[in-house]
Amino acid sequence: MLSNEVPEHPCVSPVSNQVFERRLIEKYIAENGADPMNGQPLSEEQLIDIKVSHPIRPKAPSSTSIPAILKALQDEWDAVMLHSFTLRQQLQTTRQELSHALYQHDAACRVIARLTKEVTAAREALATLKPQAGLVVAQAVASQPHVTGDIWDMAMLGYIFVHTSPLPSLFPQRGKTVPEELVRTEDLSKYRQVATHAGLHSASVPGILSLDLCPSDTNKVLTGGADKNVVVFDKKEEQIIATLKGHTKKVTSVIYHPSQSVVFSASPDSTIRVWSVTGGNCVQVVRAHEASVTGLSLHATGDYLLSSSEDQYWAFSDIQTGRVLTKVTDEAAGCALTCAQFHPDGLIFGTGTADSQIKIWDLKERTNVANFPGHIGPVTSIAFSENGYYLATGAQDSSVKLWDLRKLKNFKTITLDNNYEVKSLVFDQSGTYLAVGGTDIRVYICKQWSEVLNFTEHTGVVTGVAFGEHAQFLTSTGMDRSLKFYSL
Repeated sequence: MLSNEVPEHPCVSPVSNQVFERRLIEKYIAENGADPMNGQPLSEEQLIDIKVSHPIRPKAPSSTSIPAILKALQDEWDAVMLHSFTLRQQLQTTRQELSHALYQHDAACRVIARLTKEVTAAREALATLKPQAGLVVAQAVASQPHVTGDIWDMAMLGYIFVHTSPLPSLFPQRGKTVPEELVRTEDLSKYRQVATHAGLHSASVPGILSLDLCPSDTNKVLTGGADKNVVVFDKKEEQIIATLKGHTKKVTSVIYHPSQSVVFSASPDSTIRVWSVTGGNCVQVVRAHEASVTGLSLHATGDYLLSSSEDQYWAFSDIQTGRVLTKVTDEAAGCALTCAQFHPDGLIFGTGTADSQIKIWDLKERTNVANFPGHIGPVTSIAFSENGYYLATGAQDSSVKLWDLRKLKNFKTITLDNNYEVKSLVFDQSGTYLAVGGTDIRVYICKQWSEVLNFTEHTGVVTGVAFGEHAQFLTSTGMDRSLKFYSL
């Protein structure tokens, strides 16, 4: 009441029941000893404080003019925008750190899982050894904890190794030992056609264009047809499990998930579809491209898809959300991509182009790290061996080229018949055999690269070839609308 301003520390005079600023009323009482409103005696002890939270001071009269208000609003807007920009920067940094951490976690898990499997196999082998040179089994078992410690040290070193090594050093130690169950070359050479199925896809639009087997159960066969359908077939029961419809154009690429009842397909309709085999329906549509999808490959984690397209881009997508995580093109090349395939470790991958180039990419850095020229015409198929050392490529020049990824050079060229069309290349799971599908089917034994098998039963071009587990059988699809199986 004394200053006509909102008090910062208000108090009440019991004499006049008026509110005062404590600082001012105390000064008045010290000078006059009375209430300023009615002149009655008043002491500081009689004042009663009023409890208030966060008193709001009114703006000064100079701040109530229109120019002052506009300036205040501008200042607040500038502060909000600056804060928003800072938050966006922090969000982008956090996203990058999270992506890097997830990628490192995936790589570390794979290294640890592989090394754990190897040490388990080593323990089993050690347990079966007979005592030699006075070394008893008990002593060998007693020494295992030291080996286990070394393995974990190797896991950590391997974790750093796969993130810092250059391209030639990225390859795993898989595929170095041939499984005992693997079919021997002399038995493979005796394979013959044992079954054929022609009713999987529509006869009105003939042709099966793509093929894959379920890695965990090779009796389950996946095909994609010119009739726009995806079909899951049971080899053992000889019946169709599911016919999946949704694409608006032919299906040119299919993949069977190794551990889930899920399959993937790609089409020139520019979409990638994720299907539930048990539900028989499409659960996700990935729209990563603006032109025909020409290649499809599943990452080693089973959570991401690599795709290539005539729009000159390759894309890396999340199969759970359908979200495209990254999309890259080689602007200098300016050429359509014709196929794509992950390296077994999932750290690098290869793409083929319409101008006969094979390009190797680093997934983490999203950069082209090597190029393999040499073919003539568009590259039609590429395949990595399971041990990661070799890359097989085919093109419209009637040849298959083998590349050593450790030395980054072509060490073998298999020249096929004139006008031979290479449509499919695949190594078996042990990396012992390479199958070529096209004008006919040919199987080569790796390292010697000599032909051990040839089939000419298809009446049309062979579009897909696949090995069963341990090469116990061979299967193929073709433009004659048939699915064929070969074994002893």
